[in-house]
Formats: sequence, C-alpha cells, structure tokens
Amino acid sequence: MTSANKAPHHSVIIIGGGQAGLSASYYLQQHDIDHLVLEKHALTNAWRTQRWDAFCLVTPNWQCTLPGYPYAGDDPYGFMKKDEIIAYLDGYIEMVNAPSRTGVSVQRVQPRAQGGYLIQTSDGDYTADQVIVASGGYQVPIIPRMAERVPAAIQQIHSEQYRNPDLLPAGNVLVVGSGQSGAQIAEDLHLAGRKVYLAVGDAPRCARFYRGRDVVEWLHDMKYYDIDVESHPLREGVRDNTNHYLTGRDGGRDIDLRRFATEGMELFGLLTGLEGSTLKFAPDLTSKLDAADAVYERINRSIDKYIEEQGIDAPPGAPYQPLWQPDAERESLDLQAAGITSIIWCIGFAPDFRFVQASVFDGHGHPVHKRGVTTQDGLYFLGLPWLHTWGSGRFSGIARDAEYLATQIVQTTRLSKAG
Repeated sequence: MTSANKAPHHSVIIIGGGQAGLSASYYLQQHDIDHLVLEKHALTNAWRTQRWDAFCLVTPNWQCTLPGYPYAGDDPYGFMKKDEIIAYLDGYIEMVNAPSRTGVSVQRVQPRAQGGYLIQTSDGDYTADQVIVASGGYQVPIIPRMAERVPAAIQQIHSEQYRNPDLLPAGNVLVVGSGQSGAQIAEDLHLAGRKVYLAVGDAPRCARFYRGRDVVEWLHDMKYYDIDVESHPLREGVRDNTNHYLTGRDGGRDIDLRRFATEGMELFGLLTGLEGSTLKFAPDLTSKLDAADAVYERINRSIDKYIEEQGIDAPPGAPYQPLWQPDAERESLDLQAAGITSIIWCIGFAPDFRFVQASVFDGHGHPVHKRGVTTQDGLYFLGLPWLHTWGSGRFSGIARDAEYLATQIVQTTRLSKAG
C-alpha cells in the first residue's frame, strides 16, 4: 500500500460504476471536475450478472433517460429485455467515457484530519477532496438463518442467482417473497410448467394498463414521480416500502397471484419458521392478498379522479373482482411431501456501507442524508431507492439526483478554492 501522502489524488472519487456512478461522472465532466470511478467488477455489472434470463424492465422504455442518453429505440412504450438493457448501458458507457478503474475493491473510506478523504482499495491508496458513494443499497442478499436447517438435498439460491427454470433440479420449487423479483420469478417458473409454491409477503401490486394507457403514463402526467421524500405522506418511511409487482413481459401485463392460484400455483402466507422438513406460515394469506388488491384499487381510483378533474376522454374502468379466495389458511408445508427440490429466496437485500468510516448512518446501516448530501463535508450518496424521488434508483430519475450532487460538488470546490 502506498502512503497517503503519495497516493494518487482526485478532486472526486466515485465508488461504484453502475448507472448512478456513470451519471455522476457525466455531470462532473460537464463542469471539468477531476474525478475517478472505482468499480470492483465491470461497469454496470449488476445488470449483467444478477438478472435472470427472461428479465425485462417493468418501466416503459421512454422512462429510460440516463443523463445525455435518452432511449432512442423504436419501441418507447415497450419494455427492454435483458440483452436490450445491456446494449443500452453499453452505449451509455461508451458515450460517457468515464475515467474509471475496474476490478478495484474499495475497502475503506476515511475522512482525513487535514481535510478530504483517504480511500483504501485493493489497488492501493487514493485520496480525494470529496467522495460519492454510488454502490447502491442492494449489496448483501438476505437469506434467513432458518435456511441453514433446510434439508441438504434441497438446493437454495437467492433471486440474484436465478437464471432460468432449466438450471434448477427437477421437481417443485418454493419461491419465498412476492415483491417484483419474487412475483416475476414465480411467473417465469409457472409459465415453464414448473409446480410453484409461493410464500407471499407484504408487496402491493399495481395495474399494468388502466383506462387505455400504461399506469406509469397516468402517474407521470399526475406528477407522482416528481413527489420528493419530504413531500410524500410517508416522509422517509417511503424508503422502506416494497415495490409494487407487475411485469413488462410480453408487452406488459398485471401479475395477479390469485389467477396463478386458479392455474395450480400454491399460495401461502408469510414464512415464519422451519421444524424438521416442515415449513411454518402465518395465517395471513387472505389479508396479504386483500392488502395488495387494495393498493391496486387505490391507484386506479386516483387515476379515475385525475381523469374526471381534467375532463379527459378515456375508456371506462371497472373495480377489480378477485378471481380466487383461499378456502382456508394453511400454516404448514412438508418440503419432502410437496416434492420441493429447490428454494429461491426473494426477500431482498441489505445495505453494506461498513467500508465508509463516517458517522452518517442510522441504526439500520442506512445513510442519513438530504438528497444525497450527508452531514460529513464532502461525502455524498447516489442511486439509493427514494434518495429524493421514486425514480432515484432507476433510469428515470437518476439524472436529476446526479445533476444536483454535481452542483453541490462544484459549489464546494469553488468555496474551497476561494478559501
């Protein structure tokens, strides 16, 4: 390791080479701010290595608006598939041409007594006046401790490891979690003819199309995506919300777990434990399905209200009618008797910012910030869900956040030089 006083120095170091880090680089280049992107894998690695084969965006292509690089394809109302997403990102990487070092793992970021930061990496030390942590909030796959007691013959993977049904052992599959990944992976398996058991969580759902348009278009016109954290009724609590489940697959459609049940998928409530080879579930499947449908209906009613207030001519809408109801709450399932040979844990990720040695985190390890700006001078976060708005962690909103941080960095740099 080189000593700090001889380490390469940059005005700004960006940690993470995903869409957030590249977006920050784009704006820093506009202001001629010297910087370097450090990425421990390849640029935009997660999109290439942590998505299943049939993955596609749930947001329409017209919302792909990385800074300086809006979607320019011939299907703005479609949903890019995995290979199309990678091609879009490859084009962005080429356009931005960020100064970067890949294959470099950041081990420690520490404020220096004389100002600025020491960044210790697998490539040696660096120093910087300011640091943007753009590594995202999805670093550590969550797998519960009960997984350690699952019979060894049953294969277990996390959602980030799932690729396609054919790579799983023959037999039935348990999917745990019904957020976007869980619901879509369950559908992928179901469409492939695999018998699926799904442990349902708290995720709400949303219609894909309503009253003649994609719901995303309606919400865009209603300025929902412009609501910031401080204006949202839940305030910072919105950052803990689970994403609504729906899909862009085959041109886009709703995901209705009740319909899956009519087609043979087995639904259960929240997974709570394991005794021997028997899983235990909370008796809450009915309430969870009802709660997801209530959100679905609430969104549609807000669209109805907007259409009426604006005098828009749109096809009529109708309330959702449940296709299926559980006969009874099932509180147990024997893995062996059910023929389950694999489990896919789709219960999310936890942040891991332990490498950042600064007192800017809450009790859950999340950074405390205002629009990405922390109380530690020169330390910023970018690309986190609801950093500022709904789109902060997506292609649709990262530009606004990255531009804002670049402006803060420019102001700080000017004040430093003036001082």
